[in-house]
Amino acid sequence: MGQENGGVTLITWQDIKKKIMGWNRNLKYYGIPRGGQYIAALLNPVDTPEEADVIVDDLIDSGATKKRWTELYPDKPFMAVIDKTTPEYSGKWIQLPWEEKGEIDVEEHMLRVLQYFDDPNREGLRDTPKRYIKFMKEFLTTPEFNFTVFDSEGMDEMVLQTNIPFYSLCEHHIAPFFGYAHVAYIPNGKIVGISKLARTVDLYAHNLQNQERITQQVAERLQTELNALGVAVVLTAQHTCMSMRGVKKHDTWTTTSKMLGVFKDDLNARNEFLSLIKQ
Repeated sequence: MGQENGGVTLITWQDIKKKIMGWNRNLKYYGIPRGGQYIAALLNPVDTPEEADVIVDDLIDSGATKKRWTELYPDKPFMAVIDKTTPEYSGKWIQLPWEEKGEIDVEEHMLRVLQYFDDPNREGLRDTPKRYIKFMKEFLTTPEFNFTVFDSEGMDEMVLQTNIPFYSLCEHHIAPFFGYAHVAYIPNGKIVGISKLARTVDLYAHNLQNQERITQQVAERLQTELNALGVAVVLTAQHTCMSMRGVKKHDTWTTTSKMLGVFKDDLNARNEFLSLIKQ
């Protein structure tokens, strides 16, 4: 069922009708907003879950929705047309016939979010959905680059860049976190163009991320590209998801580190790196 189109599995109305053909139309179905409502409408829909014999949705993705509804209504079966936890659909991107796509539609979804909290028609917010989607596309699109390396010509001492500014978005709240990266390596026959250290930080920071993962990804990428004797990465950042919400602690800095090779095994090398980034 479904056709592949550019990595997307397209589900048609015909596919859906075939899927539910054997479902009992004498039962009453409550469709979870909004995808489940389309399915219920093809069967025997009711307006409230209390009236229903079956809770129905368009798809099961992580299983969280199914878990929530079965806990609320343990006596009612939960059914879905597509179950992404099964091998048939696991890891696939599913597009159902009522789902919109394209930048204009994404802006429309953002408009609905704004509408929940404020009046999107007031002057200051009128173009905010368009601007926000443009910002997200720009920030989350960091192109790969040529990792230019050169012969080290015998250079075997630490190469260090400090105070590389970086910005990222917390994957839990989509709130910014920002700070500085300190990156060092000890050559093993190869050195890298100096701009590539900062580019590597940006490559991994410009995503929905957490600080720990960026630190590890930067270190491992440098090690892979250079086969260095050692790589050291330290990130220090402020998280607005902590200062603007939750515990609301301001001017709090979080430091993460990743040491590979001699920086992990040799205390002198590690201490030299740590002393240099404190200057």
